[in-house]
Amino acid sequence: MSILTVQLGQCGNQIGFEVFDALFSDSYCSQGLCSKKENEAYQASCKERFFSEERNGDLVARAVLVDMEPKVISQTLSKASQAGRWKYSQHACFCQKQGSGNNWAYGYSVHGPRHAESIMNLIQKEVEKCDSLSGFSIIMSMAGGTGSGLGTFITQKLQDQFPNSLKMNQVVWPYGTGEVIVQNYNSILTLSRLYRSSDALLVHENDAIHKICEKRMNIRQISFSDINQVLAHQLGSMFQPTYSAEGSFHYRRNPLGDLMENLVPHPEFKMLGVRSIPQMSENSLAYSTFTWAGLLKHLRQMLISNANVEEGINWQVRPPVSGLPPLGKTPFTRELHLNTSIANLVILRGKDVQSADLGGLKDPALYTSWLAPVDAFNVWKTQRAFNKYEKSATLVSNSQFLVKPLDLIVGKAWNMFASKAYIHQYTKFGIEEEDFLDSFSLLEQVISSYCNL
Repeated sequence: MSILTVQLGQCGNQIGFEVFDALFSDSYCSQGLCSKKENEAYQASCKERFFSEERNGDLVARAVLVDMEPKVISQTLSKASQAGRWKYSQHACFCQKQGSGNNWAYGYSVHGPRHAESIMNLIQKEVEKCDSLSGFSIIMSMAGGTGSGLGTFITQKLQDQFPNSLKMNQVVWPYGTGEVIVQNYNSILTLSRLYRSSDALLVHENDAIHKICEKRMNIRQISFSDINQVLAHQLGSMFQPTYSAEGSFHYRRNPLGDLMENLVPHPEFKMLGVRSIPQMSENSLAYSTFTWAGLLKHLRQMLISNANVEEGINWQVRPPVSGLPPLGKTPFTRELHLNTSIANLVILRGKDVQSADLGGLKDPALYTSWLAPVDAFNVWKTQRAFNKYEKSATLVSNSQFLVKPLDLIVGKAWNMFASKAYIHQYTKFGIEEEDFLDSFSLLEQVISSYCNL
């Protein structure tokens, strides 16, 4: 089954390119560490999901590119065609001459209604090229105007037009220090609307990815391109084919459907995060060896101590043991907080994958009391290595990991709203104060629900 990617705004288009490039590079990599037959099955499965094939054999990304300014889309198209490995369809792009000026209301209330019909027609044409549609991966930023405002509007349109297809929004969370003065307004308006129309929000925090570039990749001067490549690596490690069942050598047909089934057991909890290990520079990789026991020990502690990078792991946080006082199960203000999960999916790729012991991630103490670990934890595997790593593990988690950053953004937005700062920029395009209050109310409820796990 195929996944159609919708790339929105500058951020969405630049990340989208890196994602397709990472998927292609991995699929056609000679270091898959598996048999030729298995490699061909893996390539065919990836191709069905993310690429269509022209008569001349060229691979075309299953994607629609949308931006309100032409510059980024033309750069993205030429970057793909210059590489000569795969390309975008020239007929699956929509751009205009005027951006959204980092104003969510302009993207949502002006560009949205004005251009939705043209954009939805392009999406419909791409959907018709798929033999079978698994759903949509919508890549967008929260901070700006086009990705966030128009992206939210298009997600709602997708919900109306394709109610039976799954929608996963790849949401890029802005730097805490801020790129845009109204980014907190844009963020709360985006998140609250998406919570109603999307099936899952996979959140990528710029600060966390920046830390990976700095600490793990040893990059001195970190660019957005570096950040996008790390993000693409994480998405690739999540979406590339895995076996459909333990002991099976057939690949999953419906990756989005399986992800949602494993990770979103209740519509009130749909915030997902992804962590991948190892992630390191090629120079370091040459001198490194990994064991499944070591990788999974680190991944488990990253989960329970809510660390995005291995350097940030707090080894003091431990789940409660029956009969002993709960260590780490303390309020959010205390240091040792155990990051409680609703559901976790671990994806293992590489050598001796069947020997990996996942007992530590099945511990009931890691999960909310209303889901049994047998329902809350799943594992996907393949012997096929990913992206030059002999062994790699990816954790996709629905947990309390976003409570702090979400609370921070809501708090900052509320402080601005209380003094009516910049509200006029939104009301002149039809977003009223009631819309803000509605967003605050919904997100406070989301925070409360996750806190009470």
